[in-house]
Amino acid sequence: MSKTLELAKDLISRQSNTPEDAGCQELMISRLEPLGFKIERMRFGNVDNFYARLGTSSPLLVFAGHTDVVPTGPVEKWHTPPFEPTIKDGMLYGRGAADMKTSCAAFVTAIEEFLVENPDHKGSIGLLITSDEEGVAVDGTVKVVEALKKRNEHFDYCIVGEPTSNKVVGDMIKNGRRGSLSGKLTVKGIQGHIAYPHLVKNPIHMVAPAIKDMVETVWDTGNEYFPPTSWQISNMNGGTGATNVVPGEVEILFNFRFCTASTEQSLKERVHAILDRHELEYDLVWEYSPPYLTPRGNLVDAISASIEAAYGVTPELSTTGGTSDGRFIADICKQVIEFGPLNATIHKLNECVAVKDIEPLKTTYKLTLEKLLK
Repeated sequence: MSKTLELAKDLISRQSNTPEDAGCQELMISRLEPLGFKIERMRFGNVDNFYARLGTSSPLLVFAGHTDVVPTGPVEKWHTPPFEPTIKDGMLYGRGAADMKTSCAAFVTAIEEFLVENPDHKGSIGLLITSDEEGVAVDGTVKVVEALKKRNEHFDYCIVGEPTSNKVVGDMIKNGRRGSLSGKLTVKGIQGHIAYPHLVKNPIHMVAPAIKDMVETVWDTGNEYFPPTSWQISNMNGGTGATNVVPGEVEILFNFRFCTASTEQSLKERVHAILDRHELEYDLVWEYSPPYLTPRGNLVDAISASIEAAYGVTPELSTTGGTSDGRFIADICKQVIEFGPLNATIHKLNECVAVKDIEPLKTTYKLTLEKLLK
């Protein structure tokens, strides 16, 4: 059994349902401290995080990831117990196998091998590990980044070990993510008996033309790295439950997944302009998560060449998918990319990774270290 596989199994065996860490981080720390890493345990609220750094010079390459996992779902529907890592037909099964305990294990073993082979390397190596990525993500990476920013600590490069691969491991690198801008819109009317329409103002009827306008609006056309910004309603609630009552208000939850061709402010202004044009009485509460983008450069080139050497695959750059902690790290790091295992089974029953893909993942991370720090 390889050291990476062994460590991955040890991590998977710990029931770290978000935001629990269940000892995963201390296991990683026990491997890093003997290498000379300075460890900062950074607990915020009920969330465990740690930041580890070896060296004080530039450039600084940081590996970032999370030890928490999503709930298993019905345990009886798993082929094998989700927290008993099992190898079957060449696959390693267990919750977190793909998202992202195998990547965390590969971080550690890649660093171990790199340091043995390159004791006089240039620059510094870091790790930023949280147990609050799969949950609300308010006391994890974002808080660590805030603390590092206050003391003016910045990264030169960051690799987030998210499962980015699509059909075969190595075929996709995430070099950015779209931003997320959510709105909770409450449109107000006048409640009353449905048989007396002259005495009521139906907020659902009133907001319908504005919804049509927003559906038909071209928010932007995207750019080289991102698809066009999209606007979608996720929930719409109004009414008392009775069929003879016009509701007094309707609540609409919507979301933009937006690219760098738009900004938070420009989208907000355009939404308010549409609502105001239709003379609606409304309240609107916003929630924002920024986009990030790493164009081609040192980090993209280094990890792309490393993937080709380890997997024999030429990766494509992509910004598709949901959000990740990369959006927080980009605030203190100009070059952030995400690369990890196949994402086909993440958050699903019987989550797994192919055993044959584990060592090449470690090799990819190690070769990237060599290209940037050797």
